[in-house]
Amino acid sequence: MGRARDLARYSATRLGLAPLMLWLIATLVFLLLRVAPGDPVDAVLGSRAPAAAKAAMRARLGLDQSLLEQYWSYLNGLIHGDLGQALINQEAVRTIISRTLPASLELSVVALMAAALIGLSIGFSGIAKPEGKIDFAGRLYGLGTYALPPFWVAMLVQLVFAVSLGWLPVGGRFPPSLLPPDGSGFYLFDSLLAGDWQALRGTIRHLVLPAGTLALLLSGTFTTALRLNLRRTLRGDYVEAARSRGLSERQVIVRHGLPNALLPVLTIAGITVASLIGGALLIEVTFSWPGIALRLQEAINQRDYPVVQGIVVVIAALVVLVSVAVDLLVAALDPRVRY
Repeated sequence: MGRARDLARYSATRLGLAPLMLWLIATLVFLLLRVAPGDPVDAVLGSRAPAAAKAAMRARLGLDQSLLEQYWSYLNGLIHGDLGQALINQEAVRTIISRTLPASLELSVVALMAAALIGLSIGFSGIAKPEGKIDFAGRLYGLGTYALPPFWVAMLVQLVFAVSLGWLPVGGRFPPSLLPPDGSGFYLFDSLLAGDWQALRGTIRHLVLPAGTLALLLSGTFTTALRLNLRRTLRGDYVEAARSRGLSERQVIVRHGLPNALLPVLTIAGITVASLIGGALLIEVTFSWPGIALRLQEAINQRDYPVVQGIVVVIAALVVLVSVAVDLLVAALDPRVRY
C-alpha cells in the first residue's frame, strides 16, 4: 500500500512537471528565433522589396507588435492548438506537421526497433566470456558506431548499396511511379491494411537504407549499456546465491542477470528518442526523406518562424511524453526506485 501511494505521488509529480518543461521549451524557442540573425520578411519578399510592402507584411504577421505582445499571442495560440500559418505559402502549420510527422515517426520507430535488436544481441553475445574476443569486438562496435559521423555513414551507404550495387533506392520515401497508400500517413501500416503488396514492397525498399543507417548509429548505445549493466548485475550477491544453488551459468544470466540489466537499458531507450531528432535530421536531409526534420531544416533556412516554432514544440512534446512514460514504467517495474 505504501509503495502504491509513493508510486502515485511520483507519477503525479512527473506528469505535473511535463507542462512546465513544455512551457520552458516553447519560451526558449520563441526567444531564440527573435534574436537569431535574419529577417523573415526579407526571406519572403526579398531584401529589395518596397518598404511599404514590408511594413504591411509585418503588420499582417504581428511582427510590428512588442516582443511581449507577440509572446502572449504565441502562447495563446499554443494553448488553443493554433500553431499559426507558414510565412511562405500561408499553409497551416498543423497541416504541415500532420503531413510530415508520420514519415519521421515511421522512420524513427523502425530504426529504434532495429537498433535495439542489433545492439542488445551484440551486447549479450560476449557476456559468456568477459574480456574474450567476442566481448572485445562488441565493445569496439559500441564505441565505433557511437563515434561515426551520421552524414558520412549515410553517404557511404548510399554509394555502396544504391549507386555501386544498385540494390536499393538512393533516396525518397516511396516509388514515384506508384500512388502512395491512403490512410494514416504511415505507409507500412496503410499498405498492410489495404493489402497492397506492391506499395508495401516499395515502402520497405525505400525504408531500408535510412532506417538501417540510423539503426547502425544508435545500436552501439544499446550494446554498451547492456554490456556494462549485465556485467555489474552478474557480480551481485543474489546472482552468486543463484550460482551456489547449482544453477547453470545460462540460467543465472537469463533468469537473474538479464531482467535486472534491462531496466537501465529501458531508460537508455527513452533517452535515445531524443537523440533520434538530431540523427533523423541528417538522415532525412541525406536521403531526401520527406519527414518533419527535413521540413524543420527548410523552415530554418527560410526564417519561417511559425513553422519552426510549431515543429520544435511538437517534437519537444513527443520527447517529454516518451521520457515521462519511460520513467513511470521503470518506477513501476523496479522496486529499487526511490520517489
